[in-house]
Amino acid sequence: MRTARKRLAIWGSLAALLVTGLAYALRPQPVPVDLATAQTGALRVTVDEEGETRVREVYTLHAPLRGQLQRITAEAGDRVKAGETLLAQIEPAAPAFLDVRTEAEQRAAVEAAGAAYNLAAAELNKAKADLAFAEAERGRARLLMERNTISRRALDDAERVYNVAEANLATAEAALNVRRHELNQARSRLLSRQEIRNRSGPCECVPLTAPVNGVVLRVMRRSEGVVDAGTPLLEIGDPDDMEIIVNLLSEDAVKLKPGQKAIVTNWGGQDLNAIVRRIEPFGQTKISALGIEEQRVDVILDFADPPVRWRSLGHGYRADVQILLFEGQVLKLPLGAMFRQGDKWAVFIVEKGHARLKAVLVGQRNSLEVEIRDGLVPGERVILYPSDRITEGVAVVER
Repeated sequence: MRTARKRLAIWGSLAALLVTGLAYALRPQPVPVDLATAQTGALRVTVDEEGETRVREVYTLHAPLRGQLQRITAEAGDRVKAGETLLAQIEPAAPAFLDVRTEAEQRAAVEAAGAAYNLAAAELNKAKADLAFAEAERGRARLLMERNTISRRALDDAERVYNVAEANLATAEAALNVRRHELNQARSRLLSRQEIRNRSGPCECVPLTAPVNGVVLRVMRRSEGVVDAGTPLLEIGDPDDMEIIVNLLSEDAVKLKPGQKAIVTNWGGQDLNAIVRRIEPFGQTKISALGIEEQRVDVILDFADPPVRWRSLGHGYRADVQILLFEGQVLKLPLGAMFRQGDKWAVFIVEKGHARLKAVLVGQRNSLEVEIRDGLVPGERVILYPSDRITEGVAVVER
């Protein structure tokens, strides 16, 4: 009897321990979470994008006419003075080579011009003979008129014939000059490049001087050679008159207005201050790196700091730009604590070791933090990145 009671007591104790262990093992465990504290601090909301510096006014020096460009010796970075610094010179270009057909045509043109010249010379001789005969006839008519042997009309006819012969002589002389020039013109088309070079005198070059004061930004054509009218040669600008261009998404650009402050970072020196000067009214469609069409708008900013702080920047340099949309002291939380509850924002706060759902009203926000306008007070602890295990009333413990 005693043995049976002992066994019952032992097995009962073991069963009680087992039940107690199972109950302890199956009891609800607090969910480990990361916590953050709602606190008042500085919040900055910006539009961030990569920008590019550029000289505000860039002047491109073009070739004004076709010709032989002499080698440009100016280097990028050279200082130039408007109207004084000689940058390039253009001289007449040598003629093109003649192919066999063209040369034959030009030689035939020379022969035709020579024949026309000989014909004009013959016409001149004929005109001289006619003038000599008309002059003799006029002399005889005047003598006979003095003797009243011929009528006045006969004398007038002789005078008229003389005048016509004199005019024909002048016409023949002019025609001979025309044919002489045509012959010279035809012969000049057959001159070789070497003959032209030997006959040419001092170079009558067209000088190209700097249009404005500034610095040579880029030499686009350096070597000597034939250039056409309008060929770009150099770019000139003032590096002390610099601006920044930022290509923003159109939905970001509409948030901006002229006069807003900006910060220029990651350009190789200390952060710089800038001001939005203009938002371009025309957008462009561009393809992103992911192949998505985007509407982009150029935003122009001016440096607010003196040039001595950013003088090392040049035309076309890269920099990151943060345009300020909001900056102030607010009650804020990390953005990872927020989630949507229906059409409202909500957070889980921690009260006495349990999660409590609470709706909040948010204001300004950036990529890391958000302003809490209503629903929380400074010092309240909230759960970061709540998972699906976090529900109303669940026990939590800080990780």
